Amino acid sequence: MIQAVNSIAATAATAPSTGAAASLPGAANDQPATPFAGLITDAIGQVDRLEAQAHAAVTGLMTGNGVDVHQATIAAEKASMAFELALAVRNKAVQAYQTVIGMQF
Repeated sequence: MIQAVNSIAATAATAPSTGAAASLPGAANDQPATPFAGLITDAIGQVDRLEAQAHAAVTGLMTGNGVDVHQATIAAEKASMAFELALAVRNKAVQAYQTVIGMQF
């Protein structure tokens, strides 16, 4: 999830825009921009993978298959934090959408 957020930040910093900043010398126009939907899909996939790893670690701990308590706890906390970050990003996107819808032209 953090890698996807870093990708979004890097894409936003280097992606050409339609305004005056796109015509500035030294703008990074040689890289194709990654679609935002693709970044979000990748981030959700990473959250899902972390959740699956946490589930496997907790299952291994409960069945006694050689998983330590600290490994299961770390995996569960990683999954929890990734989910909370994804939820926060979703909430901000919904808030931005509602703000745009509320604008009068």
